[in-house]
Amino acid sequence: HKISKYSGKEGSITKVNKLGSDAWLNLKKKTKSKVKDIARDLIRLYAKRKLEKGFAFSPDNYLQDELEASFMYEDTPDQITATADVKADMEKPTPMDRLVCGDVGFGKTEIAIRAAFKAVLDGKQVAVLVPTTILAWQHFKNFEKRFKDFPVSTDFVSRFKTAKEKTQTFKALKEGKIDILIGTHAILSKKVDFKDLGLLIIDEEQKFGVAAKDKLKDFAIGVDTLTLTATPIPRTLKFSLMGARDMSNITTPPPNRQPVTTEVVSFDPELIKEAIEYEVFRGGQAFFVHNRVKDIIDFEIMLKRMLPNISIATAHGQMEGDLLEDTMLDFINGK
Repeated sequence: HKISKYSGKEGSITKVNKLGSDAWLNLKKKTKSKVKDIARDLIRLYAKRKLEKGFAFSPDNYLQDELEASFMYEDTPDQITATADVKADMEKPTPMDRLVCGDVGFGKTEIAIRAAFKAVLDGKQVAVLVPTTILAWQHFKNFEKRFKDFPVSTDFVSRFKTAKEKTQTFKALKEGKIDILIGTHAILSKKVDFKDLGLLIIDEEQKFGVAAKDKLKDFAIGVDTLTLTATPIPRTLKFSLMGARDMSNITTPPPNRQPVTTEVVSFDPELIKEAIEYEVFRGGQAFFVHNRVKDIIDFEIMLKRMLPNISIATAHGQMEGDLLEDTMLDFINGK
């Protein structure tokens, strides 16, 4: 009863060491020293950043006030504090390294938009790093919408773009024609050359590997960095609590935000039908999550039979990448 099956990374064969040999001990030793190296490099990097001279951004001007006034919602108290913290950091001559923690829908993106605008007003470029192609597209749409009345050029790089389009984007970026570039870790590649990078925004940093993050920090050693997350990873949290990074928490929900209700009930098709119809007819959308790819289509057929007037699509991890992305994009765009 004490033996369980080990399932490692998919596609890799698990190597089992012989009992009585030193192989396992050596592997542990090697791993421990590797972890120590990474930790040492990180600490060195944070120290280097603290000593580094950054760019001190100018105080707010009338354009900044106009952008903030055009926000369609009322700022929550935490949002006001976090915005002020970020701006104060940007106006200091040392590079900012701030972590903004807040639940989904609590207004982290708006803080990023304001910080990006502040950087652009001083003639600097902004890089927004996101973990997925879909998020890159969503952020691009959000940023574009917020900046439509302002002289800011925003672009994105992701798998949705052809190689030719990417090359054009990188060329424009190097010439300084793009103010804000949003993308997945493609923007960390050697090909990407900013004319004058002033701010790096990392969204959902827990989804990036350590290697990507280290590449990032070298990429932006004297650059102001703003990290947004709903669930900080232990390392980031420890650095923030230790004082190696600054941290702002957004814990106040926006006014009129509906609380999340969770109900545990036995399977009832009528209830499912009612819930989905309620959601769709009020102009919303719904996810139906099922735990097995094997019979997911049966559920799709069942839902389509129950809800003939509602458009339903299925997506799962074994689908072709492009098809999966197209399906998700259609969902985001309300199709």
